[in-house]
Amino acid sequence: MPSMDAAEVIRDARVRAGLSKRELARRAGTSAAALVEYESGRRDPGVQSLQRILAAAGFEATLVARPTIGPLAPGEAGRRLAEVLELAEHLPHRPAARRLSFPRLAS
Repeated sequence: MPSMDAAEVIRDARVRAGLSKRELARRAGTSAAALVEYESGRRDPGVQSLQRILAAAGFEATLVARPTIGPLAPGEAGRRLAEVLELAEHLPHRPAARRLSFPRLAS
C-alpha cells in the first residue's frame, strides 16, 4: 500500500465523499481556511484533527507502524550480495603488487 501524506489523505477523502472544502470544514467543526491549509500541505493537522476531518467525510483513520529497517526476507541477503558482486566486477581492477615491501626494522 503506497504511503500518503495528510494533505493527500484529506483531499482524497473529501473528493471521494463528494464534499466541497467548505462543507467538509463545517461537518468537521473547523474553518474552511484551516482545511485549505491542510489540503495544500502548508499546515499539518494533529492526529485528532485528522481523525475528525476524515470521520466528517465518512472515513476512518488507521495508523500503521512499519519498521523501516528490519530482518531481511528469505533470500534477500543473497540477492543483495549478488548485486554487490556484480557491481564490483564493473569497477576498475588494480594489478596485484608483485612484491610486498616493509620498512626495515632496526636491529
